[in-house]
Amino acid sequence: MGDQAVLMVQFFNIMNEIVMRMVKVIMWYSPIGIFFLIVSKILLIKDLMSTAQSLGLYMLTVILGLIIHSCGTLAISFFLLTRRNPVTFFRGIFQAWITALGTASSAATLPITFRCLEENNGIDKRVTRFVLPIGATINMDGTALYEAVASIFISQVNAFQLSFTQIIVVSFTATLAAIGAASVPSAGLVTMILVLSAVGLPTDDISLILAVDWLLDRLRTSINVVGDAFGAGIVDHFCKAELQKQDEEAAAQAKEALETGGGDGRPRRLSVAAALQVSDQRGLFPQIHVTEVHSCQNSPRGSCHELRVETPTY
Repeated sequence: MGDQAVLMVQFFNIMNEIVMRMVKVIMWYSPIGIFFLIVSKILLIKDLMSTAQSLGLYMLTVILGLIIHSCGTLAISFFLLTRRNPVTFFRGIFQAWITALGTASSAATLPITFRCLEENNGIDKRVTRFVLPIGATINMDGTALYEAVASIFISQVNAFQLSFTQIIVVSFTATLAAIGAASVPSAGLVTMILVLSAVGLPTDDISLILAVDWLLDRLRTSINVVGDAFGAGIVDHFCKAELQKQDEEAAAQAKEALETGGGDGRPRRLSVAAALQVSDQRGLFPQIHVTEVHSCQNSPRGSCHELRVETPTY
């Protein structure tokens, strides 16, 4: 639109600058607000020593639970399903685990996790590109464990006895809330309101755990990343034969296309993988023209997608 759109561009640039300055101000003042929020809660506590001991036991419980989940549930499940050494696999993703500890964000760790799995552990790119983004979004097993323990801790601080039914409700609600939590630091504190409200616990007591959440957030995020990596390894184990079969079929199609070279002058029908292999082997990506995309029902696998491409004559 030329000069007519200059006004709109300037408007959105100014709005972006305003929002960035507002966020910067909030980030500068948030530590002060959190400090007074914690102080106000401490002043309301009658027995400070007992509460501090309970908070220490709460941290210890969360840490032990995360250790049992990672070294027990995840590692044993990985070994039983793949017959691979989980310790060796973990060494390959050690850099991703350290990055998760430092950033407290599964999304920020995602590029490192991609590289560790593909380069160190030999996981197929098609598996990592599918499993890891989904895992970073919904696989929050460490967060679910943390929220369940935090809810029980808050109930004990308030001398509220949870029944067996309420504990089951807390477990299911924590799992569902963790799935909906964003992969950003301290997102579990926001979704914890849902868990506390489900069993009638006071949401104001979340400020009790703010002082220690910075540490627990990093630990549970690292477990989330480890769970994503183990999940990708399990999926790769069960899909490896199928992926190799697809690669062999694509290689055969690509070889046939390169040998014939389109000498009959007719368009050649190739699968997507075969067309990409042709372009990689001969550097023909700019010369390959996609003329049709359709589904084929006569494939041995039931369904597939094919490209109708025209390759030049050699």
